[in-house]
Amino acid sequence: MSKSAVETFSTTEDLVQAAAVRFVAEVVEAQRLRGSASVVLTGGGTGIGLLEWVRRAPGDIDWSQLDIFWGDERFLPHGDPERNELQARRALLDHVPVDPSRVHPVEASDGEYVDPVEAAGMYSAAVHAHLAQHGAFDLHLLGMGGEGHINSLFPHSDATREAHELVVAVTDSPKPPAVRVTLTLPAIRRARHVVLIVAGEAKAAAVAAALNGASPLDIPAAGALGSESTTWLLDDTAAADLTN
Repeated sequence: MSKSAVETFSTTEDLVQAAAVRFVAEVVEAQRLRGSASVVLTGGGTGIGLLEWVRRAPGDIDWSQLDIFWGDERFLPHGDPERNELQARRALLDHVPVDPSRVHPVEASDGEYVDPVEAAGMYSAAVHAHLAQHGAFDLHLLGMGGEGHINSLFPHSDATREAHELVVAVTDSPKPPAVRVTLTLPAIRRARHVVLIVAGEAKAAAVAAALNGASPLDIPAAGALGSESTTWLLDDTAAADLTN
């Protein structure tokens, strides 16, 4: 696994724009090398903000040769504005010529699988099929919470302890809604490049802990490692507790 690199930016806007530039560059390079690319999206203000930047400046991405996954999803009905899928579609996917068959959302709670464990199983099947064909995700984007959570992997949770399954259901998330489907740390480590995008003073302590060797059980973000690169993109406030 890769060592972590850190890049800091004076404003959140600069951070989000840099994340969007990184998104485009990684996708274009993966398509150059392998003909297609895959990305795992994240939600939240920075995650959706970078998609809006990509919409305005997509570079040379071949949208027909891009697979889209999500790191986690709130297990809510279709059309619920809190679903990461809907937010990503509004920010980017509805405005670019993606192949619908290569967009892989988590099943909604009012879909065919109303049991989150079954929905996680279906999503796991899609993830495994992709990895069997392509070997890895090319890019996994991650936000981080103030306590260090990534995707729906919270400190000292069963999902964070998971060492084998790539996708699990979460039924007791401390952050509402309680029921979610998430990729696990083993799934994150199946990405060639992991990029964490973190803004805000409230996250500075967790950033420093993650980068200074905290246990992933305490700070799940500490376990987010790409096989080729791991990059933390931080605004100055999120980087405030780091020492030079």
